[in-house]
Amino acid sequence: MYSDRKKKRTGLLALALALLLLAALTVLVFGHSGRDVSEEGAAAIRETVRRSALQCFAVEGVYPPDLQYLKENYGLQVNTEDYLVVYDCFSSNLPPSIRVIVRGE
Repeated sequence: MYSDRKKKRTGLLALALALLLLAALTVLVFGHSGRDVSEEGAAAIRETVRRSALQCFAVEGVYPPDLQYLKENYGLQVNTEDYLVVYDCFSSNLPPSIRVIVRGE
């Protein structure tokens, strides 16, 4: 009888350890994928802003002075809750510097 209890405890302990390991792996995998999604979103926003600025240059002959100009005249929409867009236009004939930062990191 004593050996039966010992086998049951060992089996339960192994099951609990396996579940704990599975939970840790799940958190690790999904934790990294969320960060990757944020980085991909930032890259997509940067490319969209760049294309809008390039479209403005093609139509008007100058790069837009700021992000607000692109929003008002070219319909650009940016998720400002999750991302911060830094748009720096040094000169109207040079492409702007565009950086997208994920908020909360």
